Amino acid sequence: MAAAVHDSSVAEREKNLVALSSVGAAVLLTSMKVVVGLATGSIGILSEAAHSGIDLLAALMTFWAVRASSRPPDSDHLYGHGKIENFSALFETGLLLATCVWIAYEAGKRLILGGGHVEATVWSFVVMGFSTDVWSSTVVILGLLGVLFSHRTGLEWLALADAVAALGVAFIAALVSIRLGRKAVDDLLDAAPTGLLEAIARAASGVDGVVGVSQVRVRRSGPKTFADVILQVARGLPVERAHEIAHAADDAIHDAVLDVDVMVHTEPAESEPGAPAELRA
Repeated sequence: MAAAVHDSSVAEREKNLVALSSVGAAVLLTSMKVVVGLATGSIGILSEAAHSGIDLLAALMTFWAVRASSRPPDSDHLYGHGKIENFSALFETGLLLATCVWIAYEAGKRLILGGGHVEATVWSFVVMGFSTDVWSSTVVILGLLGVLFSHRTGLEWLALADAVAALGVAFIAALVSIRLGRKAVDDLLDAAPTGLLEAIARAASGVDGVVGVSQVRVRRSGPKTFADVILQVARGLPVERAHEIAHAADDAIHDAVLDVDVMVHTEPAESEPGAPAELRA
């Protein structure tokens, strides 16, 4: 028991350290991109600055959510506070989508109305080279290269590459936000992770004395997974033996699926031993 508490404490400290590191990195990157974006007039870099700013806010929210969700269960929250992380992710999704709309609007204005002289300086390439988001950074760098070639060749239409790059950043950020939001909604609606029901049923059904697995229900709360399992055992089995089978199934499930809180129930088999039992999710 003491070892489990120690492991949990270490895991929480590691999560807090990761969250703090993300905050520091986001502050540095956002500041650099804002300064260079304003100096060069690049809507592409400014769009990345906005993206990084949302990442900064998300990192701060994640740091708070990790601490809040790690609080133990209480009389009002019997499954703990893990879903705070899911609500935080859903809020981050809304902010990110709003940022995408702003980026697309500003980039669209430049494409349609023109204006916004852009300078592709050495610093603009340097700051984007330090960015951690490979895909969106690559798009912005390609836009800056278009601006650079425009200045050198006199092809004015290439100067629009910066605004096109900003639209690319908005598109990539929108895809990321949709994925993030979908996962948050799935967890809030207690959607079962893919393959988890089968893994739990397979582990429990392999325990000696289990006639069948009649039901497995799974829900997630933040990083924690909760499972309710109903096993079928032979009719007339002594209560003590049924408890032994339930404990053995609990151990087998923990061995097969790490970090899961399992509640195992037993009931008399509805069919003869060896006959397949229907699994209900």
